[in-house]
Parts: sequence; structure tokens; C-alpha cells
Amino acid sequence: MTDSQPPTQPADTSARPLSEALRDAVRDGMPSAVADLTRLVRIPSVSWDGFDPAHVQATAEAAKELLEGTGVFESVRIERAPIATGEHAGKLGQPAVLATRAARNGRPTVLLYAHHDVQPPGRDEDWESPAFEPTVRGDRLYARGAADDKAGVMAHVAALRALVEVAGPDFDLGLAVFLEGEEEFGSRSFASFLARHTAQLAADVIVVADSDNWDTETPALTTGLRGNVTFRLTVSTLEHASHSGMFGGAVPDAMLATIRLLATFHDADGAVAVDGLTSFDGTTPEYGEEKLREEAGLLDGVTSIGRDSILSRIWNQPAITVTGIDAPSVLNASNTLSPSITVKISARIAPGQKSGEAFSAIERHLRAHVPFGAHLEISDVDTGDPFLVDTTGWAVRHALDAMETAWGAAPVQMGVGGSIPFIADLVREFPAAQILVTGVEDPDSRAHSPNESLHLGVFSRSILTEAVLLASLNQLDGVPRTA
Repeated sequence: MTDSQPPTQPADTSARPLSEALRDAVRDGMPSAVADLTRLVRIPSVSWDGFDPAHVQATAEAAKELLEGTGVFESVRIERAPIATGEHAGKLGQPAVLATRAARNGRPTVLLYAHHDVQPPGRDEDWESPAFEPTVRGDRLYARGAADDKAGVMAHVAALRALVEVAGPDFDLGLAVFLEGEEEFGSRSFASFLARHTAQLAADVIVVADSDNWDTETPALTTGLRGNVTFRLTVSTLEHASHSGMFGGAVPDAMLATIRLLATFHDADGAVAVDGLTSFDGTTPEYGEEKLREEAGLLDGVTSIGRDSILSRIWNQPAITVTGIDAPSVLNASNTLSPSITVKISARIAPGQKSGEAFSAIERHLRAHVPFGAHLEISDVDTGDPFLVDTTGWAVRHALDAMETAWGAAPVQMGVGGSIPFIADLVREFPAAQILVTGVEDPDSRAHSPNESLHLGVFSRSILTEAVLLASLNQLDGVPRTA
């Protein structure tokens, strides 16, 4: 992807701190990092069904080339694993990139994770510039995947380039890189991939570069993530469509039943009203209504929903959202009673609750509240458990120090309302590893939304953070075993 090659000898850093040499290396490498990122985001690597899988293969090949270009890995290859459960069971998952380098002289091994697939772009007219044509406006790079998570891929690559520039390629730190190809499609082959490659992925520290920062000037380490439950719900009341004038008023159509049923998910304040869904009792930083309005884009007059502090609602409480609906369009609407309506439900689960338990609670709620005897079908269920970081670990201290060095600001330890379900798989497979959830996003990145963007200053500081962290871990005299 780039003509530049890593130096065979380290830069002379004897006259200045290592962090300053890394800062210079990151600064000098930014043009190449941004150029390589723009090449990646031009590939429309949507991993969902119905999109061309050749694009996901293309980003895997491009990412493999980038990792090979760092000159530090003993092996870099593209691998696929089968999906173990659900309606896609038995099919191969999307291609992932796996790179490895063995530790030497007692140094720790670090696993670097990111994903190279992206969300669908949505409607073209909602984008100010084409979704897959990276465009710089001000200090932001706009494109689908520019932040989530191809910038995570490039943060790993660019941090390794900086480390090689300063320390040379012959360092002792062990490395594994796992660039997943289907995170946005539920990481359905993730568990199988871990099982197949446990030895290659085993690490003392796992850095997951797929989260947020507090703002563009303040770094954050994510210490809590909600889990998720997603599924399709089909509500049916008729064998076939019927004339709304002939039978309306006596026959319940599926649209009416669906609206009535979905309304039972929330109480009058908009808080989730499903028995069996729990909340987490955790403290939250100050975050006011005005900041919520600005960052979320609330329209004038629209109020927030739920109760307790705003961040408690986002980080520590469940949420249920209808993210899609299959129903007659306004353009094609006829005077008929709809026989069936299908909706996509996305529920976020508070830390401390198992996602399977949460799904059972939601299913009980639906069947207990179904109106008019309507028939329900639930399908395409995906679940992922929440996650809480043990902040007493030695790697957390190294990460927080690296953030403060790179950003010049004290980092925030924060929860995130979103989900990274595969972290539960990492915890199960590598229980002794310390997991650090970092990222290149900020509140204005609009991941998953039209006009997704990456703040280039945040990108640079995130690269430097990881480079400083890796250099710090490379200097450890053995792997610490206690906090």
C-alpha cells in the first residue's frame, strides 16, 4: 500500500525521551497513514448478507499487505472459520487477517484487534459526500468506515511503523494481530476463529481498538460496555390482505397489533418497562442535557427519555430500539389491512446481566403483551454479553500513562452504551489476559450513521498512544503477574 519500508536500524534516541522520538515518528508517518486509510475506506466492505463479499476479501488482502509492510511479523495470512450456531451455521465466516510474532526474553505478548468490515452506507442522499469516497472537510475525514473501524486497523499499522522507526524491527515484544471481517454482522464466526487459532492469539494484553474517546481533546479507556440482543419479530393477524373499508373496525390488522405491542416496551417516561431486564449500579461523570442535545442531534422541543443521570441511562441501563420495519411504503400504500409486519429489534443490556437471560425476559414480555391474539414469530436471534474491565490490572496503568503522554490530558475511564459482543469470547478463551478497550472515535464520529467521520487529530494521538504503550510493554523485565 505504500512504497516506504521500515528502517533496518533504530533511530538514535539517546539524547531525548523515547516518547518524544515516537511523537516525531508518528507525526512524520501521518501522511502515509492517512493515504493508506483512504485506500481502505474506498473499498465498500459491507459484511452483511446481500452485499458483495468480494469487497470484504479485498480489504482483508489490503490489510494483510499493510501488516506485511511493517516488517515485524513472522506470519501474516488470511483465514476464515465456520459459523457455529444460528441459521448460518456451517457457512464460512468472512475473511480475517491473522499476524503473529513470538515474544522473546520474557517480554509480554500483545494482541491487537480491529475489524475491516463496515456497516451499510444507507441512503446516498443522506451523505454530504459519497459514502465510499473519503473526503476531508476541516479536520475530519468523512467516509463509511473512516472511524469504525478502518481507522482502528490503521492505528495498529501506524503505531507499529512508529515503533520500528524508533526501536528497529528487532524488538522483544510478542505481537498478534487479529483484523476481523464480520464484526458489523455479529461476529458470527468469532468463537470458532478463536478456537481454531488459540495458540496464535494467546496474549498477556489484548488491545481492542473499536471504541470512543471522551471528546477530541480528552482520551478515554472504555471500562464498561452494554451487551446486546437483536432479533426479527413478525406479527401476523390475517391469512391475506383484506379491504380496509370492508373489514376495518372489526378486523385487527398486523400494523395495529405491531404498534400496540411495540409500545409496551416503554413506560410514559420512555424508560424500558420489561420485567427481568436489570440495571447496573455504577457512578457516572457529569454530563448535562445540553451536551446530550448537541452530541445526539436532538431537535428543538424533543426531550430526553428515561430516568436517573443521562450517562446512567446510556451506560448502565437497558435500552430497546426498533431499528427497521418491513411494511407497505407510503408510496405503495393501498386501502388494505396488512396481514403481517416484520420489525428488527435491537436491545442493549446493562453490565452484569447475561444476554441469554435478557432475551428470555424480552420474549416473555412479548408473548404476555401480544394484542388481539396476534401470532408472533421470532427469528435471526443474536446475543452478546456485556463487559466490565478490571481497572486494577497492571496493563491498565500502562495504557492510562500512554494516553496522558500522547494527548497531554488526563484520560477518562468511561462506559459506552454500545456493544462489542465478542469480548465475552475473548474473556472465556483467554481468562488471564488483560483487555484494554481503546479507540479512534469521538462523539462527533457518527459511527453507523450517514456522514461518519474521523477527527485527524484524534487519529494521530491514538496512534501515538498505542506506539507509547507498545514501547512501554517492550521495556518490561518479564510479565507482571499481579496488579
